[in-house]
Amino acid sequence: MGIDRKKVGERLTTLRGKRTQEEVAKALGISPAAVSMYESGKRMPIDEMKVAIASYYHRTVQTIFFSD
Repeated sequence: MGIDRKKVGERLTTLRGKRTQEEVAKALGISPAAVSMYESGKRMPIDEMKVAIASYYHRTVQTIFFSD
C-alpha cells in the first residue's frame, strides 16, 4: 500500500501546531511553499527530508509517513 498523502498532510499540519509554515521551512532549510505542498498532500518529501522532518518534530519517519 502506498503512502496516504492526505493523511500525512493532516499529520504534518497537526504536528506544526502554532508554528508558522515559514518557521518550519526555515528550520528545515526548505521553502514555505514546500511545507505547504507537503501539508496539503500535493507533494511528498524525498527520503532525506522525511528524516529531517521526523527529527524536527521528535517523531519517527514511520509514525509520520507510514502509520495508518
